[in-house]
Amino acid sequence: MKTIKYAIIGLGNRGKQLRNTLMTIKDIECVAVCDKRLDFAEDSANVYVEKGYKKPAIYTDYKKCIDESGAQAIVVATAWEAHSKVTLYAIEKKIPVACEVGGAYSLNQLWELVNAYEKYETPVMLLENCCYGRLELMALNMKRLGVFGEIVQCEGAYCHDLRYEIAIHGTVPGLTHYRLEEYKHRNTENYPTHEIGPIAKLLDINCGNKFTYLHSFSTKSVGMQSYIKEKGYKELTSKYYTTEERDSGAQSLEGVKFLQGDIVTTVIGCQNGENVVIHLDTCLPRNYSRRFAVHGTKAFLNEENNSLFLDNTYTPVEEVQWYKNFGNVEKYQKEYDHRIWADYNPDANDGHGGMDYLVVNAFFDALKENKPMPIDIYDMVTWMAIAPLAEESIATNNTVYFPDFTNGKWMRRKNEFEL
Repeated sequence: MKTIKYAIIGLGNRGKQLRNTLMTIKDIECVAVCDKRLDFAEDSANVYVEKGYKKPAIYTDYKKCIDESGAQAIVVATAWEAHSKVTLYAIEKKIPVACEVGGAYSLNQLWELVNAYEKYETPVMLLENCCYGRLELMALNMKRLGVFGEIVQCEGAYCHDLRYEIAIHGTVPGLTHYRLEEYKHRNTENYPTHEIGPIAKLLDINCGNKFTYLHSFSTKSVGMQSYIKEKGYKELTSKYYTTEERDSGAQSLEGVKFLQGDIVTTVIGCQNGENVVIHLDTCLPRNYSRRFAVHGTKAFLNEENNSLFLDNTYTPVEEVQWYKNFGNVEKYQKEYDHRIWADYNPDANDGHGGMDYLVVNAFFDALKENKPMPIDIYDMVTWMAIAPLAEESIATNNTVYFPDFTNGKWMRRKNEFEL
């Protein structure tokens, strides 16, 4: 393909971010925009015109968009609950899919995707942008160079104070946010792929290694309720409405019960003996962090203090006073930086520090060159499966076992993450 015609389905906050990033990629053309809210779709269509592009067709029905638009690829950026059904429909229509991230709701939902993919062989890629983070790719390169020795344990997290974001979208009419209902009705590791994606690539999951079991632990749920009670709906809505408008239309979330635990910790065991520990922490005051860490027999990489500890390099005194070496990763970048980041200087439209551009561009490059997807259907369903598995584990306080979505192919598959 010389120029790939694509459609975006889902144009809320994330869809708009991806739209802006897609405009920076060469040899692709937006032929359709789709959202169940017509105003969202129309606004994005007009943005393309304002930027000098041909106006894309506008849809509110994703099936019609896929069937009628002439798109040769679909970018799915809907709310979490719609990811799988839109992706499944596109697979069955043999239209390649780039799907945004989130957790699944059931294992059956994921098996449907796998079975459809194996029947129709439609390319599918999960747009897990954190796999393209500079530190994460540096770690992948270091692993391939043998710097870590043998990796024993990896850690990751999604630590992001989302209290205001969740509360305001449940209070102001016309603002919608899928996380509100998720947090009211589910208690699980609901957003696992940012944490697990880079780790799974490091550990060759589904390519000579696999996840075998999982146990999740949840704290009590008090953060959201405390925040809403303290702020009150008037303060939460003041940025969006006048006093008159707010008092006539805003809703109070005071008294609403949230099921989602404030912090969820999940331990995952691997076939080759490694442990993985991930955390979800979004309902308490804190800084943003993914707490990415790699423990090996020869080195330790820690995102939290941005440091790399190499064995046999530091004196016992320096080891004890390691805080003096916080932030030393930069001095190793020239030696260990991944080739993708060596000459890459992202701009504001590249999204999330450049990760958005890299992951979306990788999808279209794979299509253009007829190569395997770097983050394929088996990666997608394995990472998304953590949500329903963690939900079961928390509810029953039991260890649960990972299904093998590859049906044994993990023993022979090669890691196609060509980076």
